[in-house]
Amino acid sequence: MAVLHRTVFAALAAGLLATAPARAEDLPVIKVEMKDGAITPNVIEVPANTRFKLEITNTGTSPVEFESLELKREKALAAGATSSIVFRTVDPGTYDVFDDFHPNAKATLVAK
Repeated sequence: MAVLHRTVFAALAAGLLATAPARAEDLPVIKVEMKDGAITPNVIEVPANTRFKLEITNTGTSPVEFESLELKREKALAAGATSSIVFRTVDPGTYDVFDDFHPNAKATLVAK
């Protein structure tokens, strides 16, 4: 009987661990650089339907604002700053991204 209880407990524990949400440090990290009116890479590829972290670094000398109206996300960064946005999921597709402080700085986020 004790063996049966241990087997059932082990199966339940394995099932619970398999469905536990991913911690932020376990997420895929996609890096983006913003610098005085430029966004690199110009096409940001991310996993669709999966949690991920977008790490944004401003290597320029002026503030920047990573923004996407379609994704309803924005993040302002001072010169030299790094920050992250964690996305729960993004549907497959193409989304416009821009720097609100530098109107000509544009990129595309592609979830696939």
